[in-house]
Amino acid sequence: MALKKDYEDIPGTLVFDADRGREGYHLNQFCISLRLQRNRDAFNADEGAYLDRYPMTAEQRQAVVDRDWNRLLELGGNIYYTSKLGANDGITFQQLAGLMTGMGNEAYRKMMVDGGRSPEGNRYQHEWDEKGEN
Repeated sequence: MALKKDYEDIPGTLVFDADRGREGYHLNQFCISLRLQRNRDAFNADEGAYLDRYPMTAEQRQAVVDRDWNRLLELGGNIYYTSKLGANDGITFQQLAGLMTGMGNEAYRKMMVDGGRSPEGNRYQHEWDEKGEN
């Protein structure tokens, strides 16, 4: 069983650490395999058969099928590996970030061009809970 870590309390952030890496090993192996054209061709021809090559959990497999980008990270996916799945689908990293934040591509792009997200109001989850704001 994994120990509780201080950084688990950062709102909206999933830290990819050793525990998450172990959990997502097969998911990440699948995603990184898509860097090769022959594997993309096989996956695109028959997603189910290609996914059968990787002993992912049922939840991980469903997240791939659903292209549930945030769920993939929750289930141990590494953003740099899961972005290979997005690229296979014609989604750029910027578009993927827009989808994952719920902002959409243009709003996300504008935010980044304008200097990124404001730190105003950022707190650890326990700080929100203590103030009764969440």
